Amino acid sequence: MRRALTGLLSLAVLLGTATATAAGAISPESLTPPGMSTAQPTDIKDLILAIPGMRLIKETPHEEYRFFTLSYQQPVDHRDPSKGTFQQRLTLLHRDTARPTVFHTSGYSLYPSLYRTEPARIIDGNEVSLEHRFFSQSRPEPGDWTTMTIRQAADDQHRLFTELKKIYSRKWISTGSSKGGMTAVFYERFHPKDMDGVVAYAAPNDVDNGEDSAYDRFFSSIGTPECRDRLKSLQQEALVRRVPMERRLDDWAVANRASFKTLGSLSEAYEAAVRDLAWNYWQSGARDNCASVPDPTTASDQDLYEAISWITQFSSLSDRGLRDTSPYYYQAGTELGSPALDLPHLKGLTHFAPPSPRTFVPRHIPMAFKPGVMKDIDRWVRHNARRMLFVNGEFDPWSAEPFRLGEDTEDSYVLTAPGANHYTEISRLKAGDKALATARIQKWAGVAPASESDDTAEAEALAPYDAALDRRVPDDRHRGSRLLGP
Repeated sequence: MRRALTGLLSLAVLLGTATATAAGAISPESLTPPGMSTAQPTDIKDLILAIPGMRLIKETPHEEYRFFTLSYQQPVDHRDPSKGTFQQRLTLLHRDTARPTVFHTSGYSLYPSLYRTEPARIIDGNEVSLEHRFFSQSRPEPGDWTTMTIRQAADDQHRLFTELKKIYSRKWISTGSSKGGMTAVFYERFHPKDMDGVVAYAAPNDVDNGEDSAYDRFFSSIGTPECRDRLKSLQQEALVRRVPMERRLDDWAVANRASFKTLGSLSEAYEAAVRDLAWNYWQSGARDNCASVPDPTTASDQDLYEAISWITQFSSLSDRGLRDTSPYYYQAGTELGSPALDLPHLKGLTHFAPPSPRTFVPRHIPMAFKPGVMKDIDRWVRHNARRMLFVNGEFDPWSAEPFRLGEDTEDSYVLTAPGANHYTEISRLKAGDKALATARIQKWAGVAPASESDDTAEAEALAPYDAALDRRVPDDRHRGSRLLGP
């Protein structure tokens, strides 16, 4: 499951503006210690660093924006401050305090380079991107895994937002893709008064973790029969020729100093990857790419191995790779749930039990699944969604169980991009849906042009495309295994 942003000027925030005098905004007096000069800082960096617990890691030069990488001190447990604190990383792409702001999270690690999400470009706003707790450098030490919950993560966002709202007092839109889209939904569930709108991309909704028939139906109808058969044949041949394939994987592991102790063995890691070949193909591939998959029955051992490696990524299943993604597995095995596929065409070819989230989490970390968590989220969305937009991809397996809206929801939409995979965007929607989504986001952010008030068909992003800022973020954690998460 991810997204990005835009801007123009503002090397400073002048504290005499309407923004600075808005309710809750930081005032000059609040930044001046008693007995010191009344001369006030006018730089946005000074305002940000005046927030208690905020630290500057670095500022990256950009001709139109100010881009800061920061860390913010958060409680390990928002319910019990005595458990200590940890540093949570974030980035801030500053355009102007008079513009609205996008609050983004990938649901995983922080992408530290200059980057803006699609909603930020649509509203021409600022963007804050927050690293999810327990990922990368935002992990409490020693880690109390009982605090790795969707509620604690939502409280992280709420606490940071409460401080930043004093500076960025205009409208706020939260967003995220995949697990980040789920995270945006969870934040809205527990703090529905914070954001003025939510844009959730490719966010799965596994309400009943024991009922996964929707995924089986998806794989029985996606693409063409010829492509489905070719992918099944690829999986079968990969297991029939397990010995030469595992030999090549072992050579790769030696060359890259990779081990597979968490999963148990190299053979177990290889089989897990083969089980998920079709899932990973559709998640990040396309209907027209099926011709790129060689005929498994006639392919050489090397061609077969290269085809498997093209679809999957073995490094994500190595011990080194799992150190970065074990927090996702923990969440999948305790709250989020994870799909389990029926693979009758592999009967008699597999040697190990199907992997589960528990398989990918170090055994010293206890896990117990809470079946009511996602049911609560699903129920809340169906009855309470306000100004929420869900964007799914037609060929994305994770969209087989999407969020749905009920009769009580207001100004909320579920839209599907034809032919799009897991990396769907508003730009991939049909023209009418694209204009609708763009117009609603701008309306929620308070920047809808007057000319579009009666004709949403004219709605377009307010900021021009910038190849440096608006590129897709390379993110290989979405390849390797569906269990690596949405």
